[in-house]
Amino acid sequence: MQLQTRLVVRVILSAAVLSGGLLPGGCDRRQQQSSAPPAVPEVVAVTVQTQKVVLTTELPGRTSPYLVAEIRPQVNGLVQKRLFTEGSDVQAGQVLYQIDPAPFQAALDSARAALARSEASLPSIRSRVERYKDLLDDKAVSQQDYDDAVSALNQAEADIQYWRAAAETARINLDYTRVTAPISGRIGRSSITDGALVTAYQPVALATIQQLDPIYVDVRQSTATLLRLKQRLEDGRLNQDQANQNEVELILDGTKYSSEGTLQFRDVTVDPTTGSVIVRAVFPNPRGVLLPGMFVRAVVKEGVNDQAILIPQQAVSRDPKGRPVTMLVDGEGKVQQRMLVLDRAIGSQWLVLSGLAAGDRVIVEGAQKVRPGAAVKVASADTGPQAGAEPAAKSQTDGGA
Repeated sequence: MQLQTRLVVRVILSAAVLSGGLLPGGCDRRQQQSSAPPAVPEVVAVTVQTQKVVLTTELPGRTSPYLVAEIRPQVNGLVQKRLFTEGSDVQAGQVLYQIDPAPFQAALDSARAALARSEASLPSIRSRVERYKDLLDDKAVSQQDYDDAVSALNQAEADIQYWRAAAETARINLDYTRVTAPISGRIGRSSITDGALVTAYQPVALATIQQLDPIYVDVRQSTATLLRLKQRLEDGRLNQDQANQNEVELILDGTKYSSEGTLQFRDVTVDPTTGSVIVRAVFPNPRGVLLPGMFVRAVVKEGVNDQAILIPQQAVSRDPKGRPVTMLVDGEGKVQQRMLVLDRAIGSQWLVLSGLAAGDRVIVEGAQKVRPGAAVKVASADTGPQAGAEPAAKSQTDGGA
């Protein structure tokens, strides 16, 4: 029994000696691990460069016909025939309706007959006046007879002028029985049928013709945007490309219209209900794709920014107050936070008005892992990790919103 007790004591002492020899080595390794420097976070950055950007504004609007003519009769009568197909293209001068011409033809014939009668009596009356004038010198006729002859001559000449005007009026009214198209364009539905009674200058139009090639596009631009544009032009931050300044693009259901239009004018009156002005552009429409009243979006050119700064949208975040900020890497490889003033989104990038300069390295990936003042390792956006900066990222400069 005593022998077993001694063996147990020896085993315990041996274990204690072994454990005492191992403890210092384990502590040393933990101390070495804790004293190792932390890994430098890696971020992806792009170098800011200035570039030429054409600035545009996308504005909503509607199409309207280039010319509109409402067809109304100019004489009273019964419509004998409608001479066009609804929805077809008509030419200026084409006969659209035929009103019964019989009463107007009779009025013209009557006026012409009265004119002929007056003209037939004129030579006899003029000869009488000439004879009375010669006889008056010889006292063969009285002054009263001569005056009566002159008065009859004047009345005959006045009658001729009257009936000549009456005949011309009758001829015009007869021509009005043929209702013609005043402009070329596409005609809509007819509001009357054959046999309908119409009156001169009635309030209801017989039909409407609209010229659709070319066609207007009217968009609204806010006065705040217009004033901001003028201020930037005055400050020299924008230049106008006079050669292409008036070109306007059109967006239909997300697709670009095949032809470009021309900016015609900006209205001079502000709509008090919307605080905007009308901007009108003219677009060619040879295939009739654009119809009056269509909702479209027009891309209007504002100007050219020769020193624009564009950065990827993922490089911009917001502070608690909603202000745009970005992280950049300074010359010492440390992170800095920079407040920005943004203009607009151009494709997948932000146009920066202030806060950045050419040569700044903006962090586009890994910004959530770093803080201002921390040292970082910069990796190129196109290649692998490297110590230097990378070339500027490609940017969309067509102004599409």
